[in-house]
Amino acid sequence: MKTAVIVYRKSSKLFREKNRNMKKSVKLFASAAVLAGGLAGQTAVAEEASYILATASTGGTYYPVGVALSTLTKVKLEPGEKIGMSAINSAGSGENIRLLRENEAQFAILQGLYGFYASTGTGPIEADGPQSNLRSVSMLWQNVEQFVVTSDAAETGTMADFVALKGEATALGRRNSGTIGSNATILDGLGVDIYSDYELVEGGYGPSAEALQNGQVKGISIPAGIPTGALSQLFATVGDGATMLNFTDEEVAAADAGKDLWTRFVIPAGTYPGQEEDVNTIAQPNFLAVRDDIPEENVYLITKTIYENLPFLNAIHPATQAMALEKAIAGLPLPLHPGAARYFTEAGLEIPDRLIAE
Repeated sequence: MKTAVIVYRKSSKLFREKNRNMKKSVKLFASAAVLAGGLAGQTAVAEEASYILATASTGGTYYPVGVALSTLTKVKLEPGEKIGMSAINSAGSGENIRLLRENEAQFAILQGLYGFYASTGTGPIEADGPQSNLRSVSMLWQNVEQFVVTSDAAETGTMADFVALKGEATALGRRNSGTIGSNATILDGLGVDIYSDYELVEGGYGPSAEALQNGQVKGISIPAGIPTGALSQLFATVGDGATMLNFTDEEVAAADAGKDLWTRFVIPAGTYPGQEEDVNTIAQPNFLAVRDDIPEENVYLITKTIYENLPFLNAIHPATQAMALEKAIAGLPLPLHPGAARYFTEAGLEIPDRLIAE
């Protein structure tokens, strides 16, 4: 009997020692897991920040869409993640690249053409060289080219009428704006130097439309998402006194000049007051750009918030109804920010090599 007790006590002692060792192992494993999780979490923690989003003049599409994006960010991310955003108006894409470069804005809406200029260091920003610190977040909507002339100048109803305005006053955008830059590029393809062939009246979308209405200019160009507020007001006021011009197939090819930016776009009849027929014009992409030094997690959360709340944006401006996840990376002229790339990869999109930042 004594022997049995001794054996039991020895076995019991061994069991308690093994149990203690097992508990130590479990605690060590748990501690390691917590530590590992903490270290991993450090790379996925958003940083408190308040960003500036540069848009364009208030009469176009950039500004209301920019306000919608910043409002969405504030509503969804500021309470919990402390990420805020405010939209400001500007002269447009040309100035926005400067604002991004000088960190006066951290996000901006840009024309695809100006993304091309930024990437290659060409065009109006050639003196500044390639902007290697810029990244794409997402395609937003197409920038529809809308050339309008007084109806007495609309002999053919095509861009030939705008070319024929040489020597006349035209309004093609504010100085240093993306509007005037893209208009200069399009018309250059059609054989016009806007700076020497026209008497330029500089101004934003609203003032440009008012200038046509008041007889101060013979033609204007307002590239934007449709319908554009300034043009809706113009056509409601002047009726058939103004005509929006069509692009022929030959004019489409000449305007694009091999850049693969502009494609055919049809403005449906009824988009504007008194518009009884479709307008066959062209469009280029608009996209959301960001500085490359913005934290990955912040851009990831902003991108995720945008695509999880598209109905909110759609209710603010009809141009955003063109946004869809499957179109998000189409035609982007700059590599994706790693935060945006992470979201799109998680969402099932395949990121092409050209959009992967080095």
